[in-house]
Amino acid sequence: MSANSATSHAMPPIDTSYKRIVAIALPVLLANLAMPLQSVIDTAIVGNMNDTAKLAGMGLAIQLLSLLLVSFNFLQYASSGLAAQALGQLANNTSNASAVTVPTPLLSILQRALLLAFVIGAILLLAKPWLIDFGLQALSANPESGRAAKTYLDVRFWGVIAELMNFAFIGWFAGQGKTRYMLYQQSFIAVLNIVLTLFFVFAMQMGLAGVALGTTIAFWFGILMALWLSRQHLKISWTALFKADRQYFTKEKMLRLFSLNKDIFVRTLILTLSFAWITRLSAQSGDVILAANAILLQVLSISAFALDGVAVSAETLSGQAAGRRDWPRFRIIIKRTGVVSYGLAIMLSAIWWLAMPTYLGFMTNIESVFALAYDYHLYAVLLPLVGVGAYWLDGIFFGLTAGSVIRNAALILAAIFFPLSWLLYQQWDMTGIWLSVWCLLLLRLVILGGFLYCANQTGSYEKLQPEA
Repeated sequence: MSANSATSHAMPPIDTSYKRIVAIALPVLLANLAMPLQSVIDTAIVGNMNDTAKLAGMGLAIQLLSLLLVSFNFLQYASSGLAAQALGQLANNTSNASAVTVPTPLLSILQRALLLAFVIGAILLLAKPWLIDFGLQALSANPESGRAAKTYLDVRFWGVIAELMNFAFIGWFAGQGKTRYMLYQQSFIAVLNIVLTLFFVFAMQMGLAGVALGTTIAFWFGILMALWLSRQHLKISWTALFKADRQYFTKEKMLRLFSLNKDIFVRTLILTLSFAWITRLSAQSGDVILAANAILLQVLSISAFALDGVAVSAETLSGQAAGRRDWPRFRIIIKRTGVVSYGLAIMLSAIWWLAMPTYLGFMTNIESVFALAYDYHLYAVLLPLVGVGAYWLDGIFFGLTAGSVIRNAALILAAIFFPLSWLLYQQWDMTGIWLSVWCLLLLRLVILGGFLYCANQTGSYEKLQPEA
């Protein structure tokens, strides 16, 4: 307790005002909306090709990529939590630390994440033929939609290294509260992707391959943009940006990174397998249901990325509070970011309710797909309200870098979700699929909320947050 008091006198308290929370969240929200916008545009282009198999194939391809890439988005969460705590620890150090040495811990976090992203991406690229064939078979792809998905994936795989490195940059910027850099980077990727995709599809008549090529090129140029922004942020030379400091690449440091990544990997793999399972259930019901759900689940993607803006605020501020061991401030952060999260969710559901007919008309000109999607659109409209709690608490626990809790919560989720969703699907088919989506989101809130409640009741937040 005395250590916390001394810390409080040594430096100004963390700004936990609603204004500060929104100031961090708004650029992230705008930057994050640029990410699903790429997928929405790609899906809309394919959805207006008047070919159900191509649209269904696009849904399969996106889900398979999510299963592969999002499984490794621990690169984002680990970078974010570690960067946030590094700032908190730097604030605890003497204020007269030299400008040359202060960026070094932050730079090393980025370098380790980028190195790991490159290695993982190279392995995925080498395994491309096997991963595509096995993945589409596991998702129960029909012959026509499977061929369309393979056409798309054969090109998109050449960008997997860049997409994984993009995770690392997003987390690193977010953890420091430098969300405007995220906005610059993601907006650049989104705009370039849209321009290139439209060019390749309509000017070059490349079809699905053109959609994939536009996205792949945009991500590689986005990495160049992120490297330039990183250099500007740290105020270092290009040489210094790529020069590694050995003291930050010790066995202990690497093991700490891998330990955290391992736990987050388990959690993310379970979540992506859960959505892949939902896609498999849709595929088993036919291409029309698969295509309709591919469109409606874009609502979840867009809403999740928007809500993640506040989750990043929660992660950044809770990570800084954890770095200082300022637990009273931590509790304030939980309450205020929760208020902002649910307020945003209400707004998003209202917007979707008003915009849904226009959105569905924009996404497809296939009458059977449009009609089915409209019949189930209310399930999608309510997704922000159903899912907000899961994203908000994710941010809190990632700020704590509470890897073991995150992993255990995911394992409990898996034990409940998979049998429950199968029963729902067997009983109600399409309705059961959407009830499964809702259950997946609500179970995450309940399980993580239970862990946080127990820690709050016992005052044992330190047990959630491991030693650095």
